[in-house]
Amino acid sequence: MGVRRGRLRGILITFEGVEGSGKTTQCHRLAKLLREDGYRVVETREPGGTPLAERIRAVLLGSSAEPIAPECEASLILAARSQHVAQVIAPALREGAVVLCDRFSDSTLAYQGYGRGLNVRVLQSLNRFATGGLTPDLTLLFDIPVATGLARRRQAEMEQNRLDRETQRFHERVRRGFLALAAHDPRRIKVLNGRADPDTIATQVATIMRRFLQRRARRSGN
Repeated sequence: MGVRRGRLRGILITFEGVEGSGKTTQCHRLAKLLREDGYRVVETREPGGTPLAERIRAVLLGSSAEPIAPECEASLILAARSQHVAQVIAPALREGAVVLCDRFSDSTLAYQGYGRGLNVRVLQSLNRFATGGLTPDLTLLFDIPVATGLARRRQAEMEQNRLDRETQRFHERVRRGFLALAAHDPRRIKVLNGRADPDTIATQVATIMRRFLQRRARRSGN
């Protein structure tokens, strides 16, 4: 990367995108690159990240004979996030780590807001409560056509969770939601073409990360 962490406080970087966008792969690749460059990296995911939050994840994504109301779904996700922030993310940031989180608050706005039709402003307010106002320093959004992403998951023979089985129309709303969020906050949310070769995407991610760290170092005077 060429820029050392020095005495900077911790950094929260989130990875977002529709199903099959390749965000998890790129999260792992960036973690490896940052560790090689001397950073302390904490990789985590949502929903989940702690034993309690992982149990909530199982409820959210598992099959159920009882339909989950959108409001219940959002409440469960926010409960898991609250625990995740308190037990994993906030302590790591206080210790100066780079936290790479596979999904975070933007997923709630895209899936439960744009996808389910819940009030986005209400979700934003509830998210601030659940996280204590924590906002990602940088968000990488991997954009890909919905049909391509869902086909990738099927071809990889990945276990289909409850959200995978939602209609394509639902996932199209989610994708539009992500892009609307990126258009509203372009300084934080960087959109990458998820259809590109993984190595090409990894190079783009590294470039974005390098520039981010350089700007951060300049602002801190390091």
